[in-house]
Amino acid sequence: MNFDFKHLMAEATRLTRAGNLRAATAAIQAALGRGRGPVAPSSTHETSGVIDVEARQVPEPPPPGIFDDAPAAYDPVPVPGRFIAGSFSDAAGRRDYKLYVPPEAGQRPLPLVVMLHGCTQNPDDFAAGTGMNEAALAQGFFVLYPAQSRRANPQACWSWFKHSHQKRDRGEPALLAGMTRAVMAQYAIDPQRVYVAGLSAGGAMAAILGEAYPDLYAAVGVHSGLAAGVASDLPAALMAMKSGGVLAGSAASGMPTIVFHGDADATVHASNGEQVIAASVGDTTTVEIQHVNANGARASTRRLHRSADGRVLAEHWTVHGAPHAWAGGSAKGSYTDARGPDASAEMLRFFFEHPRLPAH
Repeated sequence: MNFDFKHLMAEATRLTRAGNLRAATAAIQAALGRGRGPVAPSSTHETSGVIDVEARQVPEPPPPGIFDDAPAAYDPVPVPGRFIAGSFSDAAGRRDYKLYVPPEAGQRPLPLVVMLHGCTQNPDDFAAGTGMNEAALAQGFFVLYPAQSRRANPQACWSWFKHSHQKRDRGEPALLAGMTRAVMAQYAIDPQRVYVAGLSAGGAMAAILGEAYPDLYAAVGVHSGLAAGVASDLPAALMAMKSGGVLAGSAASGMPTIVFHGDADATVHASNGEQVIAASVGDTTTVEIQHVNANGARASTRRLHRSADGRVLAEHWTVHGAPHAWAGGSAKGSYTDARGPDASAEMLRFFFEHPRLPAH
């Protein structure tokens, strides 16, 4: 049968409204599969069909605002330091997490990078693929990997496209901000150097967190993701993923943001990266264009968005020929493209160039 995207999307919407989520999910998978086309090779662990789908929220009734358990030691990778597991609860629910604690923890306040995985991933997978624990060992910072609950979304997608999870003090943004603050309270974290980054659905949620909590996060990294508020329901999410969405507001957030997006991404259209930058800095910056092609990595176009006084407010990396995958990642994790450039290194450089200014 030759169903086109619009027909399948309409059918998915009808089935969702009717409460038949299983059939709706199948229709969504078919709709997105029609438009994927050939994808450049990436990690051998990559699987097809990562989809940001709507799922019924199952209430999880933990006591509010606490760590449920003392973190337990867990070390699945041979990186010095500690990689510990725990969970956090508040009124919005409960989520597990993994936390990388570097060897020098406690000697002085260190930065914290919050890493939000994509659909079908988990903290261990995301840590392995991005190599962020190894970078944290070398440079001295904490890494927090929240885990999306399969009860909240069967494919472990963050709920970036639901209106109830897009604002401050609501839903998953409130829970993730609360988890971040709880880690900051337990460890010696530099409050001016707390950052958030993510891939795909995790990148979209990172953009939401940066816009909703500029008093908590100093800068944001969005890899293959979408801008905050471009979709508030399932049909709009599908359209945004296919061709870009519509920004919810005209005012720029001013949040320092670095974007990576492959121009061969068949899951989240590359125009979404442009919208993430527009939501951050608007159209008032001057743009410096650089062409990057070094060390055998994929060719990239890097756009630096500068303020009137010359400060870099945002960076937009378009990676030519790259699929829906973390640039420069390791094949030890899913959805990685080892050819680079190194998104982890470039995001960390950008982050540490942008500490949050203390409130006056």
